[in-house]
Amino acid sequence: RDAGESVACFVGDPGLLAAAGRGVLTPDHVSWTRRHPMIGSTVAEYAAAYTAGNAGFGAAALSDQVCSPRWVLDAELGLLSVGRNATEAGITADIARHTMASITVSEELGGYQPVSSSHAFELEFWNAQRNKLDRPVADLTGRVALVTGAGSGIGHACAAALLAHGACVVGWDISANIHDAFSSSEWLGEQVNVADHDAQAAGLERLVSEFGGLDIAVISAGVFPRAAQLGELDADTWRRTMAINVDAVEDLYSLIWPYLALSYQGGRVVVIASKNVVAPGPGAAAYSSSKAALTQLSRVAALEWAKHGIRVNMVHPDAVFDTALWTPELLATRAAHYGMTVDAYKRRNLLGVEVTSAAVGNLAVAMASELFSCSTGVQIPIDGGNERVI
Repeated sequence: RDAGESVACFVGDPGLLAAAGRGVLTPDHVSWTRRHPMIGSTVAEYAAAYTAGNAGFGAAALSDQVCSPRWVLDAELGLLSVGRNATEAGITADIARHTMASITVSEELGGYQPVSSSHAFELEFWNAQRNKLDRPVADLTGRVALVTGAGSGIGHACAAALLAHGACVVGWDISANIHDAFSSSEWLGEQVNVADHDAQAAGLERLVSEFGGLDIAVISAGVFPRAAQLGELDADTWRRTMAINVDAVEDLYSLIWPYLALSYQGGRVVVIASKNVVAPGPGAAAYSSSKAALTQLSRVAALEWAKHGIRVNMVHPDAVFDTALWTPELLATRAAHYGMTVDAYKRRNLLGVEVTSAAVGNLAVAMASELFSCSTGVQIPIDGGNERVI
């Protein structure tokens, strides 16, 4: 979305809007912009005008995919550009802004008339231009994902996996480094404190303005407080853990579900919970209880949101050591406690495998894909096999 000053001046002028409806600036733009923009928000009027104006193209050129508007001019919203991903939408926006500037000058000089004013001229270029976009796309192309806690560890790995599968990804993290976590036009990093309702609401508004909607939410932000036995656990630590790991998610759920319900193929939520839900450990009362509450909250969401086509599934990782929580010193201390080498300690599970952040990220993407289209409320461990869990 572009609601800048120059766009506002253009959409506020009925004469310029009428000129924009006459056609594209050059046939080279047809595949990106279609013949003309949609003016306002009435889709039916656009479809009727498009069909009437493109009668010479034949039925094949009038499919839903071809007729769909690629840019919209609206008095309230400004300029909306459309593409299969953020890169394509950005190209469309650049062409649209250039076209609007050209129309403004042309109208001042006597009236805008597009070069491609005849069907014959456009038809000469149509197939060649469409072929430029005729290339395969990744399986999550066109989906918009939100990942909380995307600055490091599992959240970062989830964001990387989603980007690799073609999704547009908005990552939230309390760290200012989140902005530069990835270099991609499909990435938007936002410094957001999930414990702050206003920050979450503002972040969601920016997400929708940038990428147009929300299809996938990966809940990964959380804290693991210092280990403390119940007799030593202070109230502030308990409350802070609950506030970030549970309260913030309940708040986020209340904000995102209307957008997920509008997702054109159904919203998807993937919750990074914990092995501690089913097999808690001593000294981790606050963390274990918060993740158990998060899981129960998410199960309720699965029950309530199914009627909206939203599925909510949970992942229970264990012993993921390539995160900021596990320093080399801490790993060495824990390995020594069990009389193991660090490598053996990392693989202390039934399968003898190391569970990495990337492995959890790949599972999260699978759960957000069509592979899990018939599943909601599912809880899947990713721990290499744990006797206490099994």
